[in-house]
Amino acid sequence: MSNVLITYFSASGVTKGVAEKIARENGYDIFEIVPQEIYTAEDLDWTNKQSRSTVEMNDKAFRPPIAESCDVSGYDIVAIGFPVWWYTAPTIINTFIESVDLTGKTIKVFCTSGGSGVDKCVSDLRKTYPELNFSKGMRFMGDVSKAKGWIEDE
Repeated sequence: MSNVLITYFSASGVTKGVAEKIARENGYDIFEIVPQEIYTAEDLDWTNKQSRSTVEMNDKAFRPPIAESCDVSGYDIVAIGFPVWWYTAPTIINTFIESVDLTGKTIKVFCTSGGSGVDKCVSDLRKTYPELNFSKGMRFMGDVSKAKGWIEDE
């Protein structure tokens, strides 16, 4: 087991590809955050005010159920990756964070996005979970060559 765990949620496969590449190229363990009910293309239609993702993101207290959680106790660094939804982390990330004990861990947030950055995502998570140690985040758009330095640098 490595000292780093890469966790990720991916609705369309983009974040999955980035997370798998980071884990594979650096020998990190990996865990996929899977919703109990997989998102369909219709669920992800951000232009539809009634789509599942829009409804979830408009309710900051909503926590989409996840299929399973994981044991993070053996890791000092937990990276959490996701696509940016509505300029922040999808609510399923809150479900994951609340399902594990991240106390005392360094949390590295990474996102995939064609336009939005990661800073607001990290800021929102820090406000929601002030007791946790969120480090500077990073946005990836395919090239993960800087991942190891970013993850392992305190």
